[in-house]
Amino acid sequence: MQGLASQPKAFDTPPDGAAARFSEIDIRTSIRPTVADIDLGAVQRNHARVREAIGPGVRVFGVVKADAYGHGAVPVARALEPLCHALAVSLVEEGLELRAAGVRAPILVLGAYYNRHQDEVLAERLTPVIYDRGELERFAAAAKRFGRPVDVHLKVDTGMSRLGIAPGELAGALKSVREAPQLRLAGLCTHFASADADDPSTTEAALALFQGAADQARQLGFGHAVRHAANSAAAVRFAAARLDAVRPGLALYGAMPSPVVRLPGLEPALALRTRIMAVREIEPGTGVSYGGTWRAARRTRVATLPIGYADGYPRHVRGASVLLAGRRVPVIGAVCMDMLMIDVTDLPESALGGAVTLIGRDGPGAITVDELAGWAGTINYEILCGISKRVPRVLRDAAAVRPPRAPLSVTP
Repeated sequence: MQGLASQPKAFDTPPDGAAARFSEIDIRTSIRPTVADIDLGAVQRNHARVREAIGPGVRVFGVVKADAYGHGAVPVARALEPLCHALAVSLVEEGLELRAAGVRAPILVLGAYYNRHQDEVLAERLTPVIYDRGELERFAAAAKRFGRPVDVHLKVDTGMSRLGIAPGELAGALKSVREAPQLRLAGLCTHFASADADDPSTTEAALALFQGAADQARQLGFGHAVRHAANSAAAVRFAAARLDAVRPGLALYGAMPSPVVRLPGLEPALALRTRIMAVREIEPGTGVSYGGTWRAARRTRVATLPIGYADGYPRHVRGASVLLAGRRVPVIGAVCMDMLMIDVTDLPESALGGAVTLIGRDGPGAITVDELAGWAGTINYEILCGISKRVPRVLRDAAAVRPPRAPLSVTP
C-alpha cells in the first residue's frame, strides 16, 4: 500500500508553464460560467439621477455597505468616490476594507458597533456615528490618546426603535460632547422606519421629531452639524427630509424599495448570468429535483444550470423564469444548493448554447430584481445582498469617465 506522501498532489505544478498561466486568471470565471455583471457606469449615472432629483445644494453620502448591496464595495466605492461628499458603510470592517484598497474619501460608519476598536476607527480616519453616551466617552478617550480632535455624528431615534438617542435625552448627550473638547459634533442624523410605506404620516412625524432635535442642537451651539436623515426612498419622496445631506443606497444600484417610490431613469447595475451545463429528456410523470414536487406533464427537455441557493438564487421561488435566447423559460423543481433546472422543451437546440439571464436584460426581455424578489416572497434588498461571494463580479464600464471630485468632507 502506498503511503500518503507518494500520492500525487492535487496542486502539483502542471507542465508547459500552466501554473504561471493559471496564476494570472480568476479560477471562478475561468471554469464555471456563473457571474454577476456589474455596470459601474450605471452606478455613476444613477448617482447623477439622484443628484438631479434632490437638487444641487444637498450633499450626497453614497451608501456602499453590505458589499455595495452585493455589487462589490471596492469597485463601487472607487466609482463613487469622485462624485460623493462621503461614502457610508455599516461596519467598521467595511470601512477598513475600503481604506486598505486605497479609498481616501470620508467614510461614515452607520452601524455604530465598535466594541473596543475605537482606536482603529480613528487611525483609519473613519467617522463614527454614535448612538449612546457611553460610546461618546469611549471615543473621547480614544481621541485624547491620539492627541487630535475627532469628528463624530450623533444618531437620534425618531421611531425606528433600533439605535439612537431618544429626543428627550439629547440635551444630556450634547452636554457630554461639550465636555469632551476632543470631540467635534460634525453631524446629527436619524433613520426613518417607513419612508417607503403607503402612509406618509409616520415619516412626516419622525421628520418633525428630528427637526426638533436639530433645533435643540442649534440652540445649544451645535448649529454647524450636518443634518442627514434620508435614505433612497425619503430622498426621492420627501423634499423636506433632504436637509443638508442624503444617504442613497438602493437607488445608486438602480432600484427602489417599493412601488410607492418612483425615480424614472434609474438603470439596474447588476445582471446575473450563467450557461447550461447539462440537458436531458424525461418522460411524462417524471419528477425533477428534491422531493419531486414538479412532475413533467409531457415529454420534457430539462436543462441544468450551475447556480443555486448557495450563490444567492432564492430556494423558495414560485413561478420563476429565466431568459434564454430572449425568451422566458420556467424554473422547474426545487432550487438546489449549487444547481437549478429549467424547462427548455419549446426552445430550438441552437438556443441552448447561449447565456442564461436570471437577473437582467436579454434582447427585448428583462427580469428585474423586483420580479425575482416577488417570486421569492422577499424584497429586492435581500436578493442583491444575498448574491454570494462565490459568484465573481465582472466589472463593466470600469473605465467610466470620472467627473471632477466633489468637496470630500462630512463637515461644513
